[in-house]
Amino acid sequence: MLPKFHRSLVAAVVPFLLLSWHSPASAQAPEKLRKLDNFLHARVLEDDANRQRVIIRVSDRNPAALAALLRTEGDRVRVHVSIDAVAAVLTVGQIRALTQLSNVSSVSTDAVVRASQTTTSAYTLRGTLALPAQSPTGNRVGIAVIDSGLEPGPEFGDRIVAFHDFTLPGNQDAGDDYGHGTHVAGLIAAEGTQYQKRYRGVAPKARLIVLKVLDAHGEGSTSDVISAIEYATANRTRFGIDVINLSLGHPIYEPAATDPLVQAVESAARAGIYVVTSAGNHGINPETSQPGYTGIVSPANAPSAIAVGAVMTADTLTRSDDRVTAYSSRGPAWYDATAKPDLVAPGHSMVSVAATNSSLYLSNPALQVDAAHLRLSGTSMAAGVVSGTVALIVEANRTAFPGGPRLTTNAMKAILQFTALKVHDELGAEYDWLTQGAGAVNPAGAIDLAATIDPSRDVSTEWLTDTVVAATTIEGETFSWSQNIVWGNVIGSGTILSTNEPAFAQNIVWGNNIVWGNNIVWGNNIVWGNNIVWGNNIVWGNNIVWGNDLIGTTDGNAVVWGVVTANSGSTVWKSLEGYSALTPEWWR
Repeated sequence: MLPKFHRSLVAAVVPFLLLSWHSPASAQAPEKLRKLDNFLHARVLEDDANRQRVIIRVSDRNPAALAALLRTEGDRVRVHVSIDAVAAVLTVGQIRALTQLSNVSSVSTDAVVRASQTTTSAYTLRGTLALPAQSPTGNRVGIAVIDSGLEPGPEFGDRIVAFHDFTLPGNQDAGDDYGHGTHVAGLIAAEGTQYQKRYRGVAPKARLIVLKVLDAHGEGSTSDVISAIEYATANRTRFGIDVINLSLGHPIYEPAATDPLVQAVESAARAGIYVVTSAGNHGINPETSQPGYTGIVSPANAPSAIAVGAVMTADTLTRSDDRVTAYSSRGPAWYDATAKPDLVAPGHSMVSVAATNSSLYLSNPALQVDAAHLRLSGTSMAAGVVSGTVALIVEANRTAFPGGPRLTTNAMKAILQFTALKVHDELGAEYDWLTQGAGAVNPAGAIDLAATIDPSRDVSTEWLTDTVVAATTIEGETFSWSQNIVWGNVIGSGTILSTNEPAFAQNIVWGNNIVWGNNIVWGNNIVWGNNIVWGNNIVWGNNIVWGNDLIGTTDGNAVVWGVVTANSGSTVWKSLEGYSALTPEWWR
């Protein structure tokens, strides 16, 4: 006799399905397990007795039907319409049976997401960004901060447009029991009313839409984050949301095409929202202090996301002594091998508004700057700086071309990257593309460029309305813009911003087929093929691999990743197929 739930599935979806709901893992066809991400794959093979929080994506665009079926068994179920998915809590036996259904395209773990900060002078944020003390301000630009909440106070005044708590349904009282969200929001939009505007944010007149998804420990569920993204997208016009800030993430367990959190970000980008994410703080092995690549977290691997790594400014205004932090996650993104981060920004030892009743503030007295401010480090902080910068770009473009169409999400990323400033290490060498992306954020240059771009012009028309000098002066030093665009696995340079190229359209697919130039440059030492240059410190492994082995080859225009192994004295490229990406201990 089949269990009731299995009988329901058989009757409703696949009448021919004879597999027992509680059949052993060994009976499962290997190809069916490919619908599972790596984490769930391991749980099913182990026949884990614990129930698993999962997100099920369906191919028939009817998640409500599956949700209704799951609800008959009393499972905690939630529908995510934007990605055709259902979140539920299931046994591994139920998960096995789901993989047999033809309309189930993938089953992913509803992973724990964590804030991307670490708990590690003069305040130099606006100065090092070449922003005057008073303006620009990001006036009337709406930013959804999806984080641990926000503690209201004089730094935010009446600019908190909305607050919604996804961790505690029914709670609408603004607050922040962890403190991370308030700190990030302060970097984005603190007014600076205290201490003579010393700690003013990047866009101090921006409006904030606060969506709480992290608890008092800085943790939350992927499904809550997806719900918050969907809420922001659905209420974009109501609240005037232009930007989403996601200073959080989880390890990458599957390709971007099936990752539910990535797909939620892509959906928001298609709706015209600029999504800024933290790259992650996994650039260095904490046990050996050895740098490593592929530490990018989800959803920073989303093609449309503006993924941000962290820079330390040495508490000076000049950019010459800026360095990419050791902990800032380097690319490429696991599975898809896309070039991330997209750029870097100040993120180390950042002073911002404290939620004075939060666990971060109360548990870390050494990080307390004063009675109202806290010092934190991480790519979370860097993402906040870039979200504020995006608000300034929106403001500049709207002011220059009132009533016109908005810059597309792809154009926004292109502006940020094209105007970025290259970062060099202690020996004067440029960091590679997988470490710094296109370079460090340059708000002053991005604003200047955005004020000359007329988005209403068609693709055959010159869309720069004025000549712009591709350089920015900071503290008496003039820095040339990178004038590079990192697009999926390709990097291009030149005058690509001179016309409204079709590649900046809303529906462009970013990836291997968009080529902006002659070379893909990851480093400057070892060359594979005719146009792929690999640096001598690119490493790979289980999820993040430490060491000096090189991996990467080319197949036509596409980059093929694999694992380098020795075989009878020769080097052999092995496919990543079958290699595990299970979470290393230090991620936990």
